[in-house]
Amino acid sequence: MDRKNLLPIGQFSQASGLSVTALRHYDASGVLLPAFVDPVSGYRYFRRDQVRTAQSIRALRQLDIPVEEVRRLLGGGEEGIGAALRAHLRTAERRLEVQRSVVHSLLSRLAEGAEMTHRVTVRQGAAERILVRGATLDNSGLDAFLRVAYQELYAVAGRGPLTFTGPAFVRFHGVCDDENETLVEACLPFWEDGAQPTDLPEGMTVRELPGTALACTEVEGEAAAFPQILSAYDAVAEWITEHGFVFAGPTRMVYRRWTGTPDHPDNRVEIAWPMDEPADGRPEPADPAPEAAGRPAG
Repeated sequence: MDRKNLLPIGQFSQASGLSVTALRHYDASGVLLPAFVDPVSGYRYFRRDQVRTAQSIRALRQLDIPVEEVRRLLGGGEEGIGAALRAHLRTAERRLEVQRSVVHSLLSRLAEGAEMTHRVTVRQGAAERILVRGATLDNSGLDAFLRVAYQELYAVAGRGPLTFTGPAFVRFHGVCDDENETLVEACLPFWEDGAQPTDLPEGMTVRELPGTALACTEVEGEAAAFPQILSAYDAVAEWITEHGFVFAGPTRMVYRRWTGTPDHPDNRVEIAWPMDEPADGRPEPADPAPEAAGRPAG
């Protein structure tokens, strides 16, 4: 073989910025194969035109893209790499926004306390019959799911037509963020003595929710958009635990006023968390708000 166009692994390492150990690893994993391996010494040689590929591998790995994903991207050519990098950038920017929001929230809590930022009240939620569409997903798919789910729910409701007994709301059965999936339910409450939904599509159900006490706080505008809204969930959860109550079901995000645009200044949503007294008896809050008697918040 003509070795004039080949670089030994040491020189290739210097040109590409990848260590010799890394080059051996990428050879073993099939990401970057040497052009020639000496059958006697086992020494690896690379073509000069492989330097650019190696530099791309180095950059992709610096972005914490897994080795298997790097191999797949290299097989798709530069166009595929470009699309993946743009998607990675969007994810990184979103993660940075979440981190920025968390830092600001923590700084606010340290300076003022959660209840200074979010006023938590208590109201009694009535028993409800609801039309439900659910899915298990993480936060990246939440907006798209809710948009489609409510289109389908309102289409079914309009055939009744159903009589709504309150605003639409979402139930979260667990943590829904960029790293965790959970069951999310889009809900429409309707009058049980009026028209009833028929011919429900697959995945849509009717459910009965019992009456329950709800610890609530409201947020508006940008504070109602992710990730800023996370501080409202934290405030309600902290209030429930500090006052000696227990969590009694999935938390709800109630659309008190919704424009359809997540960060619109006219949006107003309520975080309402079902709660109950502990098994050994209900504690008396130190300074109960007027809403604790059962008047709606807001």
